[in-house]
Parts: sequence; structure tokens; C-alpha cells
Amino acid sequence: MNESDGSRKKISADYANALKSFPKYCCAGQVPKGVAAGSAGYHSSELASLPPDAVVNSFGCGNPVAFSAVEPGQVVLDLGSGAGIDLLLAAAKVGSTGRVIGVDMTEEMLDKARENVASAGLTNVELRRGIIEQLPVESGSVDWVISNCAINLSPEKHRVFAEIARVLRPGGTMLVSDITAEDLPEAISSNRNLRSACIAGAISEQAYIDGLRQAGLAEIEVLERLVYDASQIEMFFGPSGTCCGASINPAQARQWAAQLAGRVASIKVRARKRT
Repeated sequence: MNESDGSRKKISADYANALKSFPKYCCAGQVPKGVAAGSAGYHSSELASLPPDAVVNSFGCGNPVAFSAVEPGQVVLDLGSGAGIDLLLAAAKVGSTGRVIGVDMTEEMLDKARENVASAGLTNVELRRGIIEQLPVESGSVDWVISNCAINLSPEKHRVFAEIARVLRPGGTMLVSDITAEDLPEAISSNRNLRSACIAGAISEQAYIDGLRQAGLAEIEVLERLVYDASQIEMFFGPSGTCCGASINPAQARQWAAQLAGRVASIKVRARKRT
């Protein structure tokens, strides 16, 4: 097993544990479970229409469907689809003539998503197990690629960006919410426990844009940017026993948070595949 495979295995295990009853916090900023969806840009009317379990087990940092112009009959692919909150919202937009595909590497997450899809009574959602660096999806087959705080977890982001370009149809759109960070100290970026907490693997906004451009995507635009202050960043490091493996000494967490204030952000980025 190489380093990238080892990283993915640990992240998958951490997120599987996140579905168990004992953790009180979730990964994208370590806010209490059930609060994450409400603080990530989802409207209360959207959440009210979904199975409660999908909302409670949302680990995202944004609402990638919010700015989309998804139309009935289209195909939407969700990278790192988790418990399925964005799958369900996208399914409502594409309607019975469209299709939504969710890809996740964690079987426990896929099982939870299947439960939520069944609870919602949807027949236009398909769940596939796989890694986002090697998508089990046909080339040029989807109109939209969405993702919610998942690409930062990848140890091989250049492969993810290339896969997005591969699976999109000409003229197709990517719309992603994710975490970016400027100049992470090596002590943080190399900390395996912090990768699952959505910070150690984060790259700069410019590197993100450059990666998309190098993959052949165009019209790249950051639609939204929420820059975190020290108190928000401190929550990434988490109290003891949080769901995604981050358990940092409080004094160290405060020091790192102060150092990173203004340098960590949640962004919503859009790009298109050339026609």
C-alpha cells in the first residue's frame, strides 16, 4: 500500500466512525452534528424536505447545488457523496427524466446514502463505490460535477481534477464547495489526523484554480469565499473524541489557529469543460 492509498484508507475509516452514535462533532470545522448543514448555506426549506438522517450526517462546508442551474433531464455526479444530502437536492432538480450518481469510497457512507435515498422515495439516484481519483463513471457522460468538502481530502488532487474534466460532457459544469488554505505549516500539513478534519490536505486557492486549469477546464470562477478567523479555525483541530480523528492539545490548537487566522477559507468554485 502506497502513501496515498494509506491516506485514503485512514480517511475512509474516520468517516465510517463519524456515522456512529458516539461522536458529537463532524469534520468540516468540527461543528456539532446536525448544525453543519444549517451553517453551510442550505436553506431551511431545502432541509425540511429531506430525510432527517441525511441532514444530521452532513459533513460538508457549503451547498454546491445552491448556485447551480441544474435542469430536468440532466445527469449530476457528486464526488464524495457521503450520506447523500446533495444527491437528494440534485435529484429533485433533475426530476424523473434525469439521473444523479454518487461516488464514495466508504461503504458505510454508501449504505447510509442508500437508506436516505430509499426514505425519500427516489428512483433516479445511483450510488457507486470508488475513489474520486479514479471515478467509476463513463467519459463525457455527465452534465454537472458537484462536490462538498471532499476534494481537499484527496492526496492526489491533480488526478481528481483530471477525472472531473474526463467525465464532463463538452460544455458541462463543475460546481464545488471546498476548503482552501494558504501556507500551511509542515507540522499541520503532515499530520495524518488533521487530514480527515479537512485542513491538513487543503491547498491554496490559487493552486486549486491552477489545478483545474491544467486539467483542461475553463471559465474558472470563485463564486463565494468565507475566510475563517482564529476561533473558527481552532474548531478544525477539535476536542478529544471528535469524529474524524483530530485530537490536538488545546494550547497547540490555539497557537495554530492564531497563526492561520485569515488563511483558511471555504470557497465555492465553478468551472466548465470546453465545447
